Amino acid sequence: MKRSLSAAALAAATALVLAACGSGGGDDDATGGDAEGGGGDLPDTLVLGLVPSVEVDALTEDASELAAMLSDELGVEVEAEVTTDFTALVVAMGTGQADIGMFGPIALVNAVDQSDAVAILQSVRFGSSTYHTQWFTNDPGTYCLDEAITVPDDEGSEYAFCNGAEASEGPTGEDALALVPEGAPISFVDAASASGYYYPATQLGEVQGIDPVNDINTVFAGGHPNSVQNVARGDAPVGVSFNDARTDLIEEDPEIGTAVTVFASSPEIPNDGVAVSGELSEEAQQQIADAFLAIAETDEGLAVLDAVYSIEGLVPADLEALDAARQVAANFGEE
Repeated sequence: MKRSLSAAALAAATALVLAACGSGGGDDDATGGDAEGGGGDLPDTLVLGLVPSVEVDALTEDASELAAMLSDELGVEVEAEVTTDFTALVVAMGTGQADIGMFGPIALVNAVDQSDAVAILQSVRFGSSTYHTQWFTNDPGTYCLDEAITVPDDEGSEYAFCNGAEASEGPTGEDALALVPEGAPISFVDAASASGYYYPATQLGEVQGIDPVNDINTVFAGGHPNSVQNVARGDAPVGVSFNDARTDLIEEDPEIGTAVTVFASSPEIPNDGVAVSGELSEEAQQQIADAFLAIAETDEGLAVLDAVYSIEGLVPADLEALDAARQVAANFGEE
């Protein structure tokens, strides 16, 4: 069911933080930005919206580089704008303030359902267009139903797992989730995070037969590495993050890989992706998709995509996987 945009959401759109403006690196004379050239029926200017996942100034600079590359590919000016959060960006897509958006999976389906956006691409990481939540604990004696193992990475760092949670795809270890005590604090990431809240809360609710919104003692850490640290220092007995957020901490804390043990994982989650305004023609939508794919085929383009959102490649959007994300979002009134 489509939900009308709330007044609060519209206010969020009005409060967009225009923290970055693309350099508009395309040269219309050189690339043919008019109807006879590369621009086709694209508008003279396109706005690319992003949401901070790293320090805002760093994203601003990297987003400007990506906008310049898109300008070169499309033959029209592309401006990058960093919004306050995904809610603002979803609304911006529906109010004409953004033409292209880069979204997490739940926000991506919200953009489609609430703002008539069109999902065109999904990110690839580690060779996959999906990922999963990992559940970890500082108490493996309680949550490991088999013997814990350590798995080294290419750098020789060790990471602890049990219950088959080292598998490349989820779900795993769901029997152990039944052991999480009622009312125990659980370190989640953020109320808008797919892998850091929506999926694991849904999974725990299904395993324990409880309401994932009202019957879980949620503690939001504010970031995936923060959630790992919460559990490592004993602020919560269990926590969640994307797989494997421990690698983000290993340089500063070489023991973090074994300080917490990953004991379960969620079903697979579609990676974040790119959506375009439904007001654009199908030809224009395809031109934008082709431009992103062309950028992803170059070393320079991949470096920028990696800097923006750790993207290692792009593939057409998996609408079936996104529909599964839509069902998860419905548990939290996102429909």
